[in-house]
Amino acid sequence: MVKDKGKAGSYLKNFSIKKILVVSGGMSGERAVSLSSGKECSRALRAIGYCVEELEFNSLEKFISQVSIFQPDVIFNALHGLWGEGGPFQGILDTIEIPYTHSGLLPSAMAMNKGLTKKILNTESIPTPPGFLITGKDLSKVNLEGIKNFPCVIKPNNEGSSIGVEIVKDSEALLDLLNSEKGKANTINESKTYLVEEYIPGRELTTAIVDNIPLGVTEIITDNWYDYSAKYDVDGSNHVFPADIPNTISELCKEYALSTHFLLGCKGVSRVDFRWNDSLGKDGLFVLEINTQPGMTPTSLVPEQASASGISFEELCCWIVEDASCYR
Repeated sequence: MVKDKGKAGSYLKNFSIKKILVVSGGMSGERAVSLSSGKECSRALRAIGYCVEELEFNSLEKFISQVSIFQPDVIFNALHGLWGEGGPFQGILDTIEIPYTHSGLLPSAMAMNKGLTKKILNTESIPTPPGFLITGKDLSKVNLEGIKNFPCVIKPNNEGSSIGVEIVKDSEALLDLLNSEKGKANTINESKTYLVEEYIPGRELTTAIVDNIPLGVTEIITDNWYDYSAKYDVDGSNHVFPADIPNTISELCKEYALSTHFLLGCKGVSRVDFRWNDSLGKDGLFVLEINTQPGMTPTSLVPEQASASGISFEELCCWIVEDASCYR
């Protein structure tokens, strides 16, 4: 790794051989993404020389059994979704006292809760799109009183990978969404909580944090918007790194990203996503969310930024493992 990127540079040469259990899969809608992340990270760690075992998570009993048999030194948490990156799995790992990667229980739980993250950022004057929480039950009653500004974005309060996100252009489109056939992937669930946000026109930007250092800013260009397909399909989106944006905006992205990372107490690797209304200059930049376990797939943004910064995928995975600990 490049030395000026922080202490990460020493790990590839001086790592200690460890037994690593890479856990991926899970029960969320991001299962396929998690499996891809786990496969790529396992390959990289084996190439370095680690002893790696892979576990496709589908039950806690199976996980505990595998831990007992393999006795790993580190759990590489490649799970995505609420259970795997929202706090519950981190709590289990703290209880059994096996070092693990990425953020701990509390930062993971806060970051997964989009409404709570918004409140925390707003207390420190880090701009986020205006918005509010509403239950699916209230939305299903066609409670339009709280939604005054269109277009707006409606998203589950605790999902990732753009699962369930809808951009609603007007009240008629909202009615169409609420009246959509039951069983569709994006049908409003009355038992869930949703975040309704003002839609920010403009450009999609993102910044990765590795070793408490922002790597830079990528602009994500898509035909429509950065939905699940755009994120994970080959050629689903075009990533421009470094983003062709003014230096003042690039530096502000890095500042907001690092502040968000620290405010929530995140550890290891994270990624902060932005929308930028370029017609408003600095006043048009808004933090959307922070990802505490960003994807590590062939189309993922963190490995791309790391590679462009002189950090190979193997080095990145090595650093993540060597950074592992309990009670993060």
